Amino acid sequence: MNATTGPEATGPLKGIRVLDMTAVVLGPFCTQTLGDWGAEIVKIEPPTGDIVRASGLFRHRGMASVFMGLNRNKRSLAVDLKSDEGKEVLRRLIPTVDVLVTNIRPAGMKRLGFGPEECRKLNPKLVFAVATGFGQDGPHRARPAFDEIIQAASGLADIVGEAEGEPRFVPSLVADKITGMALLSAVLGALFHRERTGEGQLVEVPMLETLTAFVSVEHLGGMAFDPPIGEPGYKRLRHRKPAKTKDGWITLLPYSSANWVAFFTAAGHAELIEELHLRDPVARNANIDKVYAALRRVALERTTAEWLQLCEEQDVPATAFTRIGDLPRHPHLEAVEMFGLHAHPTEGQVRIARPPTRFERTPANIRRHAPRLGEHTAELLGELGFGEAEIAAMAEKRVIRKG
Repeated sequence: MNATTGPEATGPLKGIRVLDMTAVVLGPFCTQTLGDWGAEIVKIEPPTGDIVRASGLFRHRGMASVFMGLNRNKRSLAVDLKSDEGKEVLRRLIPTVDVLVTNIRPAGMKRLGFGPEECRKLNPKLVFAVATGFGQDGPHRARPAFDEIIQAASGLADIVGEAEGEPRFVPSLVADKITGMALLSAVLGALFHRERTGEGQLVEVPMLETLTAFVSVEHLGGMAFDPPIGEPGYKRLRHRKPAKTKDGWITLLPYSSANWVAFFTAAGHAELIEELHLRDPVARNANIDKVYAALRRVALERTTAEWLQLCEEQDVPATAFTRIGDLPRHPHLEAVEMFGLHAHPTEGQVRIARPPTRFERTPANIRRHAPRLGEHTAELLGELGFGEAEIAAMAEKRVIRKG
């Protein structure tokens, strides 16, 4: 990575310019991927910075690990959009971009004077992509939303905590990141439409609806039919648990009927095949609590390494558990160079997970380090036609912040 311009973009979105008016996790997760795939990303931040800059561990305040994991391949422009001068900056920026991505609530964008209609007047071909907590055609449209709110409202926390009899959150920002991926897909779909027709459009991706659709695929259960033919939920998933071995833990996941038969035969328990109805998927799933209980009992008979060897020989899905601190040393991830060390101009050596998607002709690449707050303010304002005196005056009034 180059501290100033970086290498040339090689991804499939090269030539696309994105105005990133997002903060925290959801939006930056989307826009970072757009940047990895070649788009030029201009990140707008208030002079105080994206609040996630202070989340987690950091060497220097404002450059926390979470922020750096979400904001590479971007330039930072720190400006107060509530000021007249800040609004003028935005008015000049919008005509230069293909996409505006924001997770500022629609009412907030409207108050700023930059709702979809106002932005369309400045740039008729603009793709205006907004991530909301709740769909704007529903009664909760004005409510604030964060990851835990959506995990709770979507039923996900209920599913995760079902075995313990109380709701529990997934200890990862899954609502943010899943919605971020949906937002990415929506932007690409709108860009494809514009490529064919020349039309920009408004795209809304609400968190609750997105995670609800995600959860309901398998967990509607009997409620997928009207009238319902059974309870909600997917019974097999309720019984999935790590299996304890002689010396640790393992994930044993015989999946097909052939897998189940092969596993118990090789394990020396062929008698369980008929007893547990393992050849018939319908009967097996109806009896799944007993099937998984037997699997966990049998797992205690061998070491993790012995089970992994047996499962590899029988082509049965299985894996050991990886501690989060051991991820960079996972043999597969190490072989595919998932994590790399990069020299950051202020933060020293930083470990970055590379873009996971592989493009044969247009590879994604990392061109810029996660920016310091306002690192590119003067550079970007100059590109928009502001003179040195104007930039200095805005800095003096604290309308902008230069990194």
